[in-house]
Amino acid sequence: MLFTIIIPVYNRAEKVKPTLASVLAQTYRPLQVVLVDNDSSDDSLSVLQEFQAQHSADGFEVVVAQESHHTASATRNRGFAEAKGDWVLFFDSDDTMRPTLVESYRNAITQHGGALDLVATKACLHSLDGSLRNLPFFTTDLFANQILHSIFSTQRYAVRREYFAKFGGWNNDVLQWDDWELGIRLMLGQPRVATISDALVDIYESGEASITGTNFSDRIGRWEQALDEATHQVANSNHPEKKRMLHLIDFRRIVLAAHYAKEGKTEAARELYAPAYRRLAAGSPLRRIILPLLYHITSKGLRGASRLAKCLIRN
Repeated sequence: MLFTIIIPVYNRAEKVKPTLASVLAQTYRPLQVVLVDNDSSDDSLSVLQEFQAQHSADGFEVVVAQESHHTASATRNRGFAEAKGDWVLFFDSDDTMRPTLVESYRNAITQHGGALDLVATKACLHSLDGSLRNLPFFTTDLFANQILHSIFSTQRYAVRREYFAKFGGWNNDVLQWDDWELGIRLMLGQPRVATISDALVDIYESGEASITGTNFSDRIGRWEQALDEATHQVANSNHPEKKRMLHLIDFRRIVLAAHYAKEGKTEAARELYAPAYRRLAAGSPLRRIILPLLYHITSKGLRGASRLAKCLIRN
């Protein structure tokens, strides 16, 4: 069973080295490793080519490709065009995988007789202050948890290549939360999923805004672009839980609005919060009461609102 690992790289000549070392340390073979330089202006391409020259071998094929279009999505799609594996992992160039990651994916697939489309694992977040925490991880209600917690972020799953190809790849028009939006499209296909309870991926916080990060207000409009695209995809689907998933995306709008409020962008917060609240509160006295409270605690930097919302929004 061949796995392909795809890593886009842009101006990370030093940061990518621990990532590459963690790939080399994988206990599983055979692997195909596709490294895509995104027109870097530093020595990234040379670092990738040196890794290829030193380590490409039978059972560990290293491919170095280039992509001039400056988006992570285009670079990942370029890597997917090179993929030969039955299964594909996308990975970021500043994170690391623990040695048994791919082997654990293979074991899960084998245990299910190959009848899987996607395997997901826990991940450990290394925060800027040096603290560690496992990111939210769930084994049930996966679509809802993808919307609320991005459990299928870039580094956290392997996907069957043929299944991934059905959904059009990474969306070049989505500039933020592109992995979140992709995960929603993958969930719309109602995949066969297995989960691994060990944290086998280490994600290093960069300080940029993300599902887990901060500084949302310097990219107002880009997050909404992902939310709107996800809404479009779900609304035009035949998924049996379409109505609930649309409501959960609206709750993500409320969460984003709360982050704007926390960062002092009260007008942007109000414009995003008001229509999402109206849609969610319509016909539900309980939601009319609880949603403002969840917005408030999130705007104060407290966690837990999304877990409560999952129970609150059942249809």
